[in-house]
Amino acid sequence: QREGAGGCPPPHGLRSERGAPRRPYQSPSGPRLLPRWRRGEGSQPLSQPRWQTVGRWEQPPLVSAGWKHRKAYGDYFQLEPSQEAAPALQAPPAEAGQGPTFAELGLQPALLAGLERLSIGRPTAVQRLAIPALRRGRSALCAAETGSGKTLAYLLPLLERLLGRPEEPAEAAGPAAPRGLVVLPSRELAAQVGAVAAALCAPAGLAVRGLTGGGAAGGLRRQLRAPPPGPAVLLGTPGALREALRRRFLALERLRWMVLDEADSLMDESFTELLEEILTLAKFADVDRFMNLCTQSLHRLPPHVQQKFIRLKGRDKLPEVLQLLKERPSSGGAVLIFCNTASTVNWLGYILDDHKIKHLRLQGQMSAAARAGIFASFQKGDVSVLVCTDLASRGLDTSSVQLVVNYDFPDTLQDYLHRAGRVGRVGSKAPGAVVSFVTHRWDVDLVRKIETAARKRTGLPGMDSINKPSPKGRLKDKEYLIFL
Repeated sequence: QREGAGGCPPPHGLRSERGAPRRPYQSPSGPRLLPRWRRGEGSQPLSQPRWQTVGRWEQPPLVSAGWKHRKAYGDYFQLEPSQEAAPALQAPPAEAGQGPTFAELGLQPALLAGLERLSIGRPTAVQRLAIPALRRGRSALCAAETGSGKTLAYLLPLLERLLGRPEEPAEAAGPAAPRGLVVLPSRELAAQVGAVAAALCAPAGLAVRGLTGGGAAGGLRRQLRAPPPGPAVLLGTPGALREALRRRFLALERLRWMVLDEADSLMDESFTELLEEILTLAKFADVDRFMNLCTQSLHRLPPHVQQKFIRLKGRDKLPEVLQLLKERPSSGGAVLIFCNTASTVNWLGYILDDHKIKHLRLQGQMSAAARAGIFASFQKGDVSVLVCTDLASRGLDTSSVQLVVNYDFPDTLQDYLHRAGRVGRVGSKAPGAVVSFVTHRWDVDLVRKIETAARKRTGLPGMDSINKPSPKGRLKDKEYLIFL
């Protein structure tokens, strides 16, 4: 019988060609498996035991090998969790117990008090890696898996250095002149990081402000307003920062520490002109002199999250997602449904309205203020279903999400990792699951790479550990942190 051909019962009530609903798929007990594949009632040879690893040069048998054939519709496989906790929470093998505490990393008491206010316990892997190195005053490029705690990995050493090197206050009548600057690609991410920074800064007596636009000059002035000597730390989006610099509401002469968060997004051509203008004024550093920091789990599939791939015809995606939402228990956490375009988000939203499924929609054609309000409402738990584009796939904290549905399969492997990283994050109560609908032949090409990486237990192909940005400038008396 052909590998990957039809015959297995589709999961979650996928309907047959005749329209009759089928029994939801239940994961059977038995050997502990990594990739699991079922056809009929028996386990098939393409299921791989968890203890088995395919050799580096060996081509593994793939469930998705035959998925470009028309008879493959209805096939699926799932990658079972191989560990309970996120890799970011695991202590290094050399460390006894749970690894070092924040206090043992040498942070000042004021910052430890801020961490206590945030109910944050021990450092994650990227924090254990980055904080000691950055406290020594090195410029660095840091790359880590999504959901691993990168925000604190740069905020804590930045604030530590600010506290350790107090300076004379700036003139009260002049433009805002922060000593620390964090550049972020979206208004939503700036607001989220700003809330964390404010909680950390309060016990330390440091002022923090966000700059995310506001239209008229008065809006920018109000956002920069702070008690003398002005904000010590400023968080802003590229467009707002450039406008404030042009209007001379903001000066970078006192800037000592600068962070580019989600730097691969910031280096996108849509931000290039804005960012280069800011970096020129900030006397940006030569990236060849940066220290590279990289976690071991970078570009690897999340080993603690169940991931299911279903081969479907396009017309079957809608009944499948409706079935998923209607069968979801009320205690099952929040759901993110990813679409590739704003028009699909809107169309799917109208269908959910017709089926009386309460949800929110988030896509890039909405105004920035509307997007911020929608995501804030979702984070508060007012509505548990969010239909969105990749706008919600990067950086944003989604610790309440327990299910991600790729209604449209992502365009790249990197996009898949970012979407999958919305579940199983540091701080999540449950590891969650990802369900992906595979409809196009080009989707199958990506799924084969994902399945191969899972069977070989390697990182996904075609992604460098760190893609270095290339802004122009020379190294000055500043420290730069670029986080990918």
